[in-house]
Amino acid sequence: MSEKMSILRVDSSVMGEAGQSSRLANKIVTDLESKNVVGDVIIRDLNNSLPHLTPEWVAANNTSEDVRTEAQKEALALSDDLIAEIEAADVIVIGVALYNFAIPASLKAWIDLICRARKTFAYGENGPKGLLTGKKAIITFSSGGTPHGSDIDFASNYMRHILGFIGILDVEFVVAEQHFMVADAIERAHRSANDLLAKMTSQSKAA
Repeated sequence: MSEKMSILRVDSSVMGEAGQSSRLANKIVTDLESKNVVGDVIIRDLNNSLPHLTPEWVAANNTSEDVRTEAQKEALALSDDLIAEIEAADVIVIGVALYNFAIPASLKAWIDLICRARKTFAYGENGPKGLLTGKKAIITFSSGGTPHGSDIDFASNYMRHILGFIGILDVEFVVAEQHFMVADAIERAHRSANDLLAKMTSQSKAA
């Protein structure tokens, strides 16, 4: 990681900045900025509607880059932009609000657009290998009533798996779980965020 880290912040809560996952993501980014360890910050709000995959997109993605038509290049343009944002980042902060025990549809659309063979992962003799290595991901997870990591949390392991699939193996969670039910859930999440930030700041200054 460079001395000043580049950050990509991805928000998926339909509540926008009022969502607990977004508030935690904002805290992490702004606190790191205040410690003078951050360079560029890109914010990708997934509530600004991403398209779902189409037959045309799949055909374009399955066509060799050197023979794609202009229409196929255009079909992949947004996906290319989203992947470029990840490539440029040292740290990806992803806000995950748990809806109906899983990730928001907008976040799934983002995942579908960034998981591309030969671009973010490649198939080899030993199976798929992620290509976006050397990055850290922080997932700010919020749920109204579902315990993080429980049998009915279908988001956390999925996010860890997807990020690993594209090469991002350093994944940490800051959790505001069951905040509709547990009085100090948000306070505990902030303490967890502060501990993580202290560790990251120390590592950045030592680099």
